[in-house]
Amino acid sequence: MALAIALEHVSKRYGVDSHGADALRDVSLRVAAGEFVALVGPSGSGKSTLLNLVAGLDNPSAGRVFLAGEDMAHLSEDARSDLRLRSIGFVFQSFNLFPTFTVRENVAWPLEFLGLARRMARERAAATLAQVRVAEAAWSRRPGELSGGEQQRVAVARALVAEPGLLVADEPTGNLDSESGAHVLALLRRLNAETGLTVLLVTHSPVAAAFGQRTVELRDGRVVRDVRRRPAGLVSAR
Repeated sequence: MALAIALEHVSKRYGVDSHGADALRDVSLRVAAGEFVALVGPSGSGKSTLLNLVAGLDNPSAGRVFLAGEDMAHLSEDARSDLRLRSIGFVFQSFNLFPTFTVRENVAWPLEFLGLARRMARERAAATLAQVRVAEAAWSRRPGELSGGEQQRVAVARALVAEPGLLVADEPTGNLDSESGAHVLALLRRLNAETGLTVLLVTHSPVAAAFGQRTVELRDGRVVRDVRRRPAGLVSAR
């Protein structure tokens, strides 16, 4: 079974001696390619630290982190950046869209770093927007003209346009009302089911976590629960 993410006995300590704090303590975790995993836990449990390690934005104090089969400790900073660009799509609570760009320009923007010609970037952006069901009439609008749910769909499209194998969604429904949030979660579930996209969803919400096939709970820097379940149904992602 191919692994999208693997952590082997990973610990992360900030500070030194008695003034230090352990953000993660001997965490081992494997996420298979194509899984939808919800990462839950209270504030300060280590969720953000784990994401930073998976993305290669920080280094563990002990243990090893693998992303798409690559040992992050063996990669240069440039190689890590390239791996992030090609292998991970990020979606955050804040949409982080450029307010002066159109919807299609926001989605096409990451492709500049891959060296795609402008025409090809526009075509791929259009295809990705269609995939996440953003209406074509919205492609030439600015983000401020869209609802919160629509903006988050655009953010998902931007995360997917480089065709990564892993989507990391950090509290993606935190700024949305319950209905819009449910549609975004259904979209992630549909993409996972139809395309085999690996999804790592960080959330405080048990409703959101129910969309995953598996829930991993962190508390005080340790994995305290790892359960598999039948995910929430594929409701309409209109």
